[in-house]
Amino acid sequence: MPVAVYVLGLSIFAQGTSELMLAGLLPELSKSLDVSIPAAGLLISAFAAGMLLGAPVLAVLTLNWSRRTALLLFLGVFALAHVAGALTPNYEVLLATRIIGAFVYAGFWSVAAVTVVDVVPADSRARAMSVVTGGLTVATIIGLPAGTVLGQHLGWRAAFWTVAGLCVLAAAGVVATIPGSRPERAPRLTDELKVLANSRLWLAFGTTALVTATILVVFSYLAPLLIQTTGLPPSAVPGVLALYGLGSFIGITIGGRIADALPFHTLFTGIAGLCVLSAVLALTATVPIVAIAVIVLLGGFGFATNPALNARVFSLAGDAPTLATATNFSAFNVGITVGPWLGGLAIDAGTGYAALGWIAVALGLVALGTVVLAALLPVSSPDRSGRYGSGRTRRAA
Repeated sequence: MPVAVYVLGLSIFAQGTSELMLAGLLPELSKSLDVSIPAAGLLISAFAAGMLLGAPVLAVLTLNWSRRTALLLFLGVFALAHVAGALTPNYEVLLATRIIGAFVYAGFWSVAAVTVVDVVPADSRARAMSVVTGGLTVATIIGLPAGTVLGQHLGWRAAFWTVAGLCVLAAAGVVATIPGSRPERAPRLTDELKVLANSRLWLAFGTTALVTATILVVFSYLAPLLIQTTGLPPSAVPGVLALYGLGSFIGITIGGRIADALPFHTLFTGIAGLCVLSAVLALTATVPIVAIAVIVLLGGFGFATNPALNARVFSLAGDAPTLATATNFSAFNVGITVGPWLGGLAIDAGTGYAALGWIAVALGLVALGTVVLAALLPVSSPDRSGRYGSGRTRRAA
């Protein structure tokens, strides 16, 4: 495996840590900036909103760029946004830096995926992409709890400075390992746009958004839920978040091994598990042992769906996956935006943190409906692999 692949994984780890760490820093941010917990939670939604826009826009703008130039530009802007965020005492400025950083982070994801295809043989692409995506999983296991510990002991700004430093290291790795030449055969925008006319693809995007919202409506408020409802001390929160990350790692590993053969089984089982576990959390959030166990399992079942969500889009997109992949990435961030927003509305209404579980159940049931519909839809023109929508997939579902 080329060193460049691991450099891209490190870059995703650095940026993914920033994406995730605010879930463990909401109490500190709320107190420091003198805003409510739901207002602090909007910083998570703002990040998702920036990614929502950045993925398709920057995917199109960088189709013919040098990969190294694009990656360095995105990393540089991301690092500067975190420096600005660490220095500002103003909530609105911090909100703006989150949007800007997320915008270029989405662009980095899009270009990194294309870069992997360029630097490894065709029979190693899936393994290489798992290394890059693994950077986000490691961010869940290590970056999220480490950022929480830094925020609790040195202030949340220290976590922002750390992310900026990691981005500088990643940029040095990009300079050393990523070729500076332009791609020899850049994809055509017309082909990319034609793929988006597939209605089954948009149904897949809908599933992605709904599943992500199901996960994030609870995950975004885990720290205050654990402290105020479950009754854990703040010092215990990083450990629980690390366990959530471990569950996520196990889930994405298992999901990755079975999603190709049984995509609809994987989605149905994962989403159904999210619904059941969210209901259990709503009923038992005040019982520490049960709540912690449920949170770990939520990470496992939630991340188990990720490989199937991505694989469906790759399969349906065929030979023009760049814009479809970027749009699916935006769909993830629709869910990341909607989940915390709905949770914030419920908290502001005085329902309590345990009620977040019931919102997750409702979202999960709608997501299950889209999976069932996708499995039952007749297919007029199956994709080249025949996996999604063919008779073989119908039987697997």
